[in-house]
Amino acid sequence: MAEIHRTTLTPGKLELLTAWLSQQSWYLGGGGDGDAGAVTPELSRAGGFRLDDPEGEVGIEFAVVRDSAGPEPVAYLVPMAYRSAPLEGAPAEALIGTAEHGALGTRYLYDGEQDPVVTAQLRALLRGEVVPQAQSESDTVDPTVTVHGTGSVDGVPVELSRVLHPAGPDDEPRRHVAAGWTLADDTTVRGVFARALEG
Repeated sequence: MAEIHRTTLTPGKLELLTAWLSQQSWYLGGGGDGDAGAVTPELSRAGGFRLDDPEGEVGIEFAVVRDSAGPEPVAYLVPMAYRSAPLEGAPAEALIGTAEHGALGTRYLYDGEQDPVVTAQLRALLRGEVVPQAQSESDTVDPTVTVHGTGSVDGVPVELSRVLHPAGPDDEPRRHVAAGWTLADDTTVRGVFARALEG
C-alpha cells in the first residue's frame, strides 16, 4: 500500500508542473485557443489518486491540477512517476523535473504516460487487478475511483484524458476509469480519466 511521507519536496510539484505543463501539446494555453506555452499556468491541486508499484520502487500518482490562468479554469490530468534514479531510455521531454524529498532524497518526476511502470499499473487497474489508493493518505483505499468494464486489455490502446471534462453516463466509454476532482468553487465533479480504445 502507498506510504505518504509528511515532509518537504523542493521544488514542489506545482512549481515543476508550471514549467512543464505549458510545453505540452495538449495544454490549452490557460484556457485559450490551444497555443501551448503562450500563458504561464496558474496551478492548484484539484484531486487525484495513487496506484502501488508491485516492486515498491516507483511512486505513482494520477494528479489533477486546475489552471486558472485563462478566462475559464481548466483541469488537467497529469500522471506522474517518482523515481530514485533516472529512467533509462526515457525521452528528455518525459522528465517533469527533479526535486529533493525530505525523507527519500533526490526524486526524478516523470510523465506517467511515458513511464512503463505507470502504464502497466494503469492497465492492471483497467483489468480490475489493483486497487486505487487515496492521494494523500497512507494505506487508504480510494472508493471514489471506479473502473467500468474490467477485463483483458492486451493489445488494446489505453488513452488518458489529459484535459478533463465532467461526464454523464451517456458520455462514458464502455471500458474506463472514472474519478472526481474539484472545480474552482469547490464543487466536486466526475469524469473519465482513462479509457480502453476498443473498436
